[in-house]
Amino acid sequence: MRERVGCRADTRSCGGVKREAGSGRREAGKRQNDSAVTVVGGGLAGSEAAWQLASRGFDVTLHEMRPVVTTPAHKTDRLAELVCSNTFKSTELTNAHGLLKAEMRLLGSLVLEAADSARVAAGSALAVDRDVFSAAVTERIATESRIEVVRGEATRISAPCIVATGPLTSDKFAESIKAKLGTGALAFYDAIAPIVARESIDESIAYRASRYGKETMDGADGGGAYLNCPMSREQYDAFLDALISADQYHGHEFDEVPYFEACMPVEVMAKRGRDTLRFGPLKPVGLRDPRTGRDAHAVVQLRQEDRAGRMWNLVGFQTRLRIPEQQRVLKMIPGLEQAEFLRYGSIHRNSYLNSPAALTPHLSARDEPRVLFAGQITGVEGYTESSATGLLAGINLARLLSGEDAVVPPPTTMLGALYRYMREANPKHFQPMNANFGLLDELPQPVRDKKKKREMFADRALREMQEWIDANNITGALTARA
Repeated sequence: MRERVGCRADTRSCGGVKREAGSGRREAGKRQNDSAVTVVGGGLAGSEAAWQLASRGFDVTLHEMRPVVTTPAHKTDRLAELVCSNTFKSTELTNAHGLLKAEMRLLGSLVLEAADSARVAAGSALAVDRDVFSAAVTERIATESRIEVVRGEATRISAPCIVATGPLTSDKFAESIKAKLGTGALAFYDAIAPIVARESIDESIAYRASRYGKETMDGADGGGAYLNCPMSREQYDAFLDALISADQYHGHEFDEVPYFEACMPVEVMAKRGRDTLRFGPLKPVGLRDPRTGRDAHAVVQLRQEDRAGRMWNLVGFQTRLRIPEQQRVLKMIPGLEQAEFLRYGSIHRNSYLNSPAALTPHLSARDEPRVLFAGQITGVEGYTESSATGLLAGINLARLLSGEDAVVPPPTTMLGALYRYMREANPKHFQPMNANFGLLDELPQPVRDKKKKREMFADRALREMQEWIDANNITGALTARA
């Protein structure tokens, strides 16, 4: 990668801007555009935004503070490192996350292209080998002649730029955001789930299965993508008691801060009620034990982390328990009595903006439409959602620099509905949001059948997303079409 200061934006239309002939890198200092374009943050949203800008003919300086400045959660210096789960969730159109991914594919997503190349079997979910995935994104960015990656902590915001510093924004840069927006970022904490070695799992107890037998990855193991540890009522009750009473890490107001629901520590969920876990990550429905022909009282699922199948993640078991307590409590799970922990669960700080109070409909600063924000810092929750906002931010900054208006998809699409939520939610009670069908505009006529209704939501969303793409001449990225 080259290092240089500043980059410049093309003045032509954002749609279909072609790269210069030849694939070689230009010499530093030979500029052919008119204004500098900066992306701060090399996570999912920042990488996607930088790629979208470069694909439209803009030179981009992508600032990533790692490894010069590290975080408690990241382990490498690669771009788009996944620090929590290894799954982008469902690929099915009748699932909100699957629909959002289909919309992103219409727009040409780099992140999803990389995820496809790193996919591991996980039923209907798009799970990846996280090392292969981040390496793929890093390689694509590194070999793109219009993008320069600068390592080190950014300390100021100047237009035009996209801020995608994520939930682990450094304290110094957070002060710059506060100064720019005139509002403080809100803090919350989320947690990371443990990973165990496959060879330490007792497969005389654990069995392979995907919920309801669903699997959408070609060539996946026919026995099912997950390892499932069944619990009887007695085993579940004993485990729950131990989990609730286990010793936890305590920090500054850990118990008072709001968590993302999708990253809720398992012990916090357990305290909500005796059956909360049975209707959440430990739900047994669709996972009948093939050896007994019966449904268990509860089921702990483990999902493959790597392509070799040596590492398995405890699904939904993000935790802030102390390490000795993780060893004690989690080994009470049937089949994990001799578990070897390759990674323990942990907790780390995150931050997000009060977007309805501070940002415009296209998630820019109100006094400067060419300072856009993307990713989890805007108040979206999840890998797919973060990537999607980076994608749209890249498209919109390209449009603004080309003399066009920023655009947002209609709220009949999942991406447009997320943006509407961040525009119209009550600022006094704003909380991060993940993709869900409740965000979409209702169908013209009531539909009782849930599956049929979701199919109709998806059909309408993809049709209207394509119409929106065509109407706004949004081309020039990966030119992917579903």
